[in-house]
Amino acid sequence: MTAQPGPAESDDQPTEPLRRDDAEIGVIGGSGFYSFLTDAHRVAVMTPFGPPSDDVVLGDLHGRRVAFLARHGHDHRFPPHQVNYRANLWALRSLGVRQVLSPCAVGSLRPELGPGTVVVPDQVIDRTWGRAHTVYDEVGAVVHVSFADPYCARGRAAVAQALADSDLPYAVGGALVVINGPRFSTRAESQWHQAAGGTLVGMTAMPEAAIARELAMCFTTVALVTDLDAGVEHGDGVTHDQVVATFASAMPPFKALIGAAIQGLPAAESDSAAECACRRAVDGLTLPFALP
Repeated sequence: MTAQPGPAESDDQPTEPLRRDDAEIGVIGGSGFYSFLTDAHRVAVMTPFGPPSDDVVLGDLHGRRVAFLARHGHDHRFPPHQVNYRANLWALRSLGVRQVLSPCAVGSLRPELGPGTVVVPDQVIDRTWGRAHTVYDEVGAVVHVSFADPYCARGRAAVAQALADSDLPYAVGGALVVINGPRFSTRAESQWHQAAGGTLVGMTAMPEAAIARELAMCFTTVALVTDLDAGVEHGDGVTHDQVVATFASAMPPFKALIGAAIQGLPAAESDSAAECACRRAVDGLTLPFALP
């Protein structure tokens, strides 16, 4: 399957009828989420920005049609700074997805938010560099989208309700600092991030959230704390093995949480009728190409 019109492509394309390879909700996460869909099948998608991290897995969950994409590839071959964020979001949108949940592993910059805590951030501090940060990077029409509130209010509310109904420790709100990786922070950097108002630190939330906004998609990060960051804890510092072990042990209830949040997301709306501010992000702007 190829994506619909993008850069250097025609925007005079008829609207396609619903197909088996359509979905309303997207999940971008780790390979531990593969098994939570029923009647699942894989779809290869090509985009104007190259291939996404992996084939998209489409299936059903709680009566919703869901598309899952492994952010780092099914074998975790792409480090955070090499993920093709543009292709990943474009691929999901081309399959009909307009609401995205983005589970991820993070470090905590607050001692009260220990390993196993789930946080629904409402802000982002972007410290990444060298990544393709926009789908609108060609010379021509300049596209500025609002990003004051980077996450979808309705998506965050659905996750917050699912957390309230769960037994997981959680917090709603906070700023996610996104570093380039793949190394972890020094203690000085971690303390700097705390002083700047950061609550969490991760490596994948940007430019993922910004690109979703450019594509007029609702986007919600669901962050699982796997460790206290270097400037918070007093041991030898966070290790890769520690992160992997904590994430694996928390995966069953975390998957259940994502499933409950999917069930609680608003019903699908057409592009013309959608009322969420995320879906109206490019209204009135001159786009250099049609969105899929």
